[in-house]
Amino acid sequence: MNVHSSKYKCTECGKCFGMKAHLATHSCIHSLEKPFECTVCGKQFTTSGNLVVHSRIHSGEKPYMCLECGKAFSESGALRKHVRVHTGDKPYKCSLCDASFSQSSNLQTHKRHAHSNRRPYDCRFCGKMFKSSQELMLHLYTHTVAKPYSCRHCSGCFTQLGHLKAHLLKSHNEGTWFTCDICQKKFSCSGNLKQHLRRHEGVKLYVCSECPKCFCTAGEVRQHMPTHSDYKQFCCGSCGEYFKRKGSVVRHFKKCSVRLGYVNILA
Repeated sequence: MNVHSSKYKCTECGKCFGMKAHLATHSCIHSLEKPFECTVCGKQFTTSGNLVVHSRIHSGEKPYMCLECGKAFSESGALRKHVRVHTGDKPYKCSLCDASFSQSSNLQTHKRHAHSNRRPYDCRFCGKMFKSSQELMLHLYTHTVAKPYSCRHCSGCFTQLGHLKAHLLKSHNEGTWFTCDICQKKFSCSGNLKQHLRRHEGVKLYVCSECPKCFCTAGEVRQHMPTHSDYKQFCCGSCGEYFKRKGSVVRHFKKCSVRLGYVNILA
């Protein structure tokens, strides 16, 4: 039992403190008062502890060191997260499937991609919606035709870094292939190999938010979701007809282009 449980109580949220000074520091959260100011950049903070952590940005101080690999961090919380790389500890478990993660942010990302159909990011050009800002940025390249990743060996340019890495491996033998021990299939990144191995193991971590059907990858869930909706997000550039799936509009466009006389448009 805490003998100080009601000695100094916050009138805003009911939280109790054993010392008056601790209550005063806590009260800044509710008053939005920020009495602690950085002498270097002028940024203000509600607590002295937050100011101390911030000041390390300017000083470069990293007092928290990993005993396994020697990597140093400016915050104790960052060190705790890093240590899980060595221990393999994954304390954040998904309540909807068997997946577990070393960081809470990764769990939230997993839930958004695998178990939710919420898409808060929409394309200003075509209205297509995405679950993350990263997916939206990759999609925008299809409208701008921007290819920021260029090959150092040839004139090849790519919209995504992963595509460049795959090109370097296939065309210039630069980098390391990740090979499946079961079927010897090769992959340009370890993430794709991990997804592939799930197929051999029969592991399906991604569950449709609308039905009990399970899938090996988040991409397969995205391909499956249109079956639960009448929304048609892919448009034929020739006739304006809309389709649920990208494959459907590609097949249609081939026939449509021939009908309209654009025989060589896909050559």
